[in-house]
Amino acid sequence: MSEQDAYLSKVRNRNLYLATFASVLGPMSFGFVLGYSSPALPDLMRISDPRLRLDAVQASWFGSIVTVGAAVGGLLGGWMVEKIGRKLSLMFCSLPFVFGFTVIIAAQNVWMLYLGRVLTGLASGVTSLVVPLYISEMAHERVRGTLGSCVQLMVVLGIMGVYLAGLFLDWRWLAICCSIPPTLLMVCMCFMPETPRFLLSQGKRREAEEALRFLRGPDAPVEWECARIESGCDERGSSFQMSDLKDPGVYKPLVIGVMLMIFQQFTGINAIMFYAETIFEQAHFKDSDLASVIVGLIQVVVTAVAALIMDKAGRKVLLIISGVAMVISTTAFGVYFYLMSIHDDPAPLSLLGAEPHADLTWLALASMAIFIAGFALGWGPIPWLIMSEIFPVKVRGVASAICVLTNWSMAFVVTKTFQDMMSLLTSAGTFWLFASMCILNVIFTMVFVPETKGKTLEQIEATFRGASDR
Repeated sequence: MSEQDAYLSKVRNRNLYLATFASVLGPMSFGFVLGYSSPALPDLMRISDPRLRLDAVQASWFGSIVTVGAAVGGLLGGWMVEKIGRKLSLMFCSLPFVFGFTVIIAAQNVWMLYLGRVLTGLASGVTSLVVPLYISEMAHERVRGTLGSCVQLMVVLGIMGVYLAGLFLDWRWLAICCSIPPTLLMVCMCFMPETPRFLLSQGKRREAEEALRFLRGPDAPVEWECARIESGCDERGSSFQMSDLKDPGVYKPLVIGVMLMIFQQFTGINAIMFYAETIFEQAHFKDSDLASVIVGLIQVVVTAVAALIMDKAGRKVLLIISGVAMVISTTAFGVYFYLMSIHDDPAPLSLLGAEPHADLTWLALASMAIFIAGFALGWGPIPWLIMSEIFPVKVRGVASAICVLTNWSMAFVVTKTFQDMMSLLTSAGTFWLFASMCILNVIFTMVFVPETKGKTLEQIEATFRGASDR
């Protein structure tokens, strides 16, 4: 039995799970923000008050302006986690959530709706950076993958929660409901510790030991873990300088992190979620609202499965399986649209044109299900998890900020240009483009992404450095 195993056998995880639960109220709030536009938009486009009524263009901005706020939030978050720490950043980001939803509840005109969306988007950006960091710096290597995957699990739970609530509530009451999780987040985080690694990087050894004692239970000899983290800390300088980018221990993980984020958006996940309702209407699902709840449910179940097997199967295997599933399903989607366009009138793009052929609708539904399950198994949770694991402490804030900024900018680009791509490349062409991106991301994973399961953050850092020393 190694020293590490002997230590881990004495660890009690109860408080670690509590702290994780408190922090993932953040991603849940951010799921509420992402899902909010789907049930709220039909209400806001039909509303009797002319000052609040949205036309098609305004509706598209109402949906996509969140990503702009989130990209800014990512930058802000990267600065905050270094300046005020992980815990306080998390508590502060619940303010724009609540404030943004309050502005939406009190909206008198379209601009107030936009402002509310930008504020909640800003909070989402900060959350999507801080929570993965907070969890990966608290957790030990045996459960880090599982706990880190809870971030994505709570996002999809939040989305599904909003869809469900949207079946019963109008947009104002929905916004009131959406401000509950961030309020809870603020209250719960008061009782949780700052991460030991941040405290040590600030030279606060005693506080770090207290935090570890809280997280690891009374029996674990936390001095040992403290020393292990410190020995990693000593080698690195204090803060980030631009010259650090020349160090392979910094630029290699940074390139991997950024590429993972680009590929995650270019799988076309947002575009497909956006099109879910249209696809279901074509397949004669009378309740397309209910259908999107079913989509949400598939996501939640598969993400939960991924979280459970993350530390057994490893990140790399799941990314590859997930990528292959998405290649198959996006190709099938392309085939479906292609066959539809042959069957249809000369204007092949009328997505809701002629009656679709019943023998083909099963193809759309099947590829939809496989795609969503595939995404949730790997490319949904893992880029965020790996982002929180691979960076050295001193660049963690800056590098994660670059990743989050990349992710949200890409999300904005993909959602905003999706319609234009459909008309330029045809529907079939667009989905085949997504398929080719998925093939690229499988190859990228095989060649460049390191396996991080069961390693401490310090060991992961050493692999990149080791690869550079040779």
